[in-house]
Amino acid sequence: MLDAVYIPGSCNLGKSEVRRRQAVGLVGLFFSIISLVALILVQAPQSARLGIFLPLMIASIGYVQSRSKFCLAYGFAGTFNLGKLGDISRVSNPSDRAVDRAMALKILCKSLLLAALATGIVFVLPF
Repeated sequence: MLDAVYIPGSCNLGKSEVRRRQAVGLVGLFFSIISLVALILVQAPQSARLGIFLPLMIASIGYVQSRSKFCLAYGFAGTFNLGKLGDISRVSNPSDRAVDRAMALKILCKSLLLAALATGIVFVLPF
């Protein structure tokens, strides 16, 4: 039984998939915090702080996808999953796939912006 309804460009994830994206966001946040603490403890040069972008990007992708109930990878691939993990379905309508790809691109851009802003903050922190 489905726990959500596929809506092109709006919803391509069910509850279990949303929880998975939340977990990805938390893992990214955990590694971001660990990285920040390590940078502070070793008194890394300012340029080394840019390395925190990757864990921040993972955190932001997980966060944005879980909040929007939309997976950017599924959107680019023309698929969706509203049931249990692994039950991936194909989007058959070409115009729906185009809408999904546009939403996936929007999520990617939002995630890049969030990660870049957070990286910028870490970069200018006085430590």
